[in-house]
Amino acid sequence: MAIELTQKPTILTGDRTTGPLHLGHYVGSLRNRVALQHTHRQFLLLADAQALTDNAHNPERVRRNIVEVALDYLAVGIDPTVTTICVQSCLPALAELSQLYLNFVTVARLERNPTIKDEIQARDFGRDIPAGFLCYPVAQAADITGFKATLVPVGEDQAPLIEQTNEIVRRLNRQIGRQVLLEATALIPRVGRLPGVDGKAKMSKSQGNAIPLSASAEEIAAAVRRMYTDPNHLRASDPGTVEGNVVFTYLDAFDDDREAVEDLKAQYRRGGLGDMALKRRLETILQVLLAPIRERRQALARQSSDVLDILREGTRRARGKTQATLDELRDGLGLFAFRE
Repeated sequence: MAIELTQKPTILTGDRTTGPLHLGHYVGSLRNRVALQHTHRQFLLLADAQALTDNAHNPERVRRNIVEVALDYLAVGIDPTVTTICVQSCLPALAELSQLYLNFVTVARLERNPTIKDEIQARDFGRDIPAGFLCYPVAQAADITGFKATLVPVGEDQAPLIEQTNEIVRRLNRQIGRQVLLEATALIPRVGRLPGVDGKAKMSKSQGNAIPLSASAEEIAAAVRRMYTDPNHLRASDPGTVEGNVVFTYLDAFDDDREAVEDLKAQYRRGGLGDMALKRRLETILQVLLAPIRERRQALARQSSDVLDILREGTRRARGKTQATLDELRDGLGLFAFRE
């Protein structure tokens, strides 16, 4: 079995442990992770160290949400017997890889990264940008390369981070004179970025416009009711605009009946379809999707010691994998090392 696993392509992905996950995470990555875990060797990283880059004032929040995010992973269908779930801050090789990579990237390049620029603006840092946050792409490059991952399921807004990872990989390999690190491909889903229910930004915990995977039936109903549609669509008989209409974006993401959705779009555009009819359809779909996830999560939360055992074992396995990559890179760069 071990030989078979090593022949599978490797996936690395994960989430910052700043709060429970939401539907944006599900669309952007979680759905792909569940689908691919039996055909790939998959590592899921609970990125608590990266969460501290803008939460250093509240480390307890980061620590507490390690288990919360792990519960979401398990509740959506991640199988810890085939997917390794591990804690970033407990993998010292990743920190050393980040330190090495910082010597092969410039501050100007980091500031040009579109993902980082958007996140800095969203957090209103101005020029008071935490250095750790600015270097986020380097830390992510360390994560991806540390596991020798070649596929990274991400939302479309994260694609520039994968591009910068590959730049670092190429530069290190040129320096060494042979391929030690592997380039990765971003796996972006059909609907790669889910807007918040307010329609003003991507779904985000910090923006307060998200539907958590653990949302109750009442919370789901309330969120759908306040979803942004077309402000000019005042009566059902009025022609409406589909583009930018959050309800249709969510139907594209979650409604498996593609033909029916296209028919609804055509009807909405010519008039004769009310917003509430659309919202009722969407609410039914989301209730069916999230109810079993919520129930599994509640059951798992009652077995917290089992969840911690999963994290402990996954981190142990990941520590060996990432240390092997670091050792190979240090040898390739000709860095000093004591030989035991």
